[in-house]
Amino acid sequence: MTEDAPSLVRVRLDLAYDGTDFAGWARQAGGLRTVQGALEGALAVAVGRAPGPVPRLVVAGRTDAGVHATGQVAHVDLSESQLAALVRRRGGGEEAARVADRLTGMLAAAGDVVVHRATIAPPGFDARFSAVHRRYRYRIADTTAARDPLQRRRTLWHPRALELELLRAAADPMPGLHDFAAYCRPRPGATTIRSLQAFGWDRDADGVLVAEVRADAFCHGMVRSLVGASLAIGTGRLPPARMHQLLHAGARTGEFATAPAHGLTLVEVAYPADAELTAQAERTRARRGAEDAPPMG
Repeated sequence: MTEDAPSLVRVRLDLAYDGTDFAGWARQAGGLRTVQGALEGALAVAVGRAPGPVPRLVVAGRTDAGVHATGQVAHVDLSESQLAALVRRRGGGEEAARVADRLTGMLAAAGDVVVHRATIAPPGFDARFSAVHRRYRYRIADTTAARDPLQRRRTLWHPRALELELLRAAADPMPGLHDFAAYCRPRPGATTIRSLQAFGWDRDADGVLVAEVRADAFCHGMVRSLVGASLAIGTGRLPPARMHQLLHAGARTGEFATAPAHGLTLVEVAYPADAELTAQAERTRARRGAEDAPPMG
């Protein structure tokens, strides 16, 4: 850091959004509307010409187009001057709480992004690398469930009945450290090895099928692929054992289709105690680096 460079304050943002009208989380060229683009645009306007870096968000989980979030977490590094401009008053860390209201107010016209909370992040916090798990929920209203039109933007309406016991039988053996290449969209240089911590199905009070999926991290399209395979199993097109067998395929197959995006919601990102944040981030960076390294020999 140079002598004239301002010291930076890391602000944690806890937010929710309806992903229907977004082209995903990540900022994109070509004018497509994204969650990151909307938030960073609001931040840039709010900080104005206050000295400091261009506001850039780091997010816990980059959601695809149409995917929703109720428990998303991001961070942004701001100078003291930028933070003061953002909250429209001078003060210490306690003023960060006003960031949530300011950003939500600036985005209120569309109404599909809400920043629930803003806090000064503790030392070592990284929204992406400090996380210990992400938890997603997928909702399906099959022909045996009550179909609520008020929930249609976050629930898949499936035209056939699905057998809950078949879904559970398929999901039960899936948790563990595996190569999920059969359930991920390939990306050059990216690993498909993930630790799936939990995968289960239940019906809620309205009969809607709800999948809960938790992992240390997810590769691209992983949750929707797991749900897509579950749909094939729940209708009897594939046997329950096939879901686990596909882990050994090493690549995607044409045996099932990826489930639509709108049924999926990121509901939680979990972090360790503050004293463990730095160590957790270092472990995650080291693990990702090792998994993404080219093979030897």
